[in-house]
Amino acid sequence: MSIQDRSERRRIHWSKTRSLTFVVLLIWFVFSLVVPWFAAELNSFSFLGFRLGMYFVVQGSLIIFVVLIVVQNLIQDRIDDEFGSGEL
Repeated sequence: MSIQDRSERRRIHWSKTRSLTFVVLLIWFVFSLVVPWFAAELNSFSFLGFRLGMYFVVQGSLIIFVVLIVVQNLIQDRIDDEFGSGEL
């Protein structure tokens, strides 16, 4: 593999990694700032005795963050394996 081919593969790898990072940050932004911003409107409803806005912010955000971490790691591992930079 020539130096130019390796450089192109690194560029594509970084492009995919950067795109994944932007998507993860966007999802994080929505669930950490946007959803709590509108929680007051949801408080007129209740779920299991809790105000729905508070329930979504406290429980829903935690679930989304854990799922987001797992999915991001799985996708990043796939990208790394595709370009030969995964773990041995």
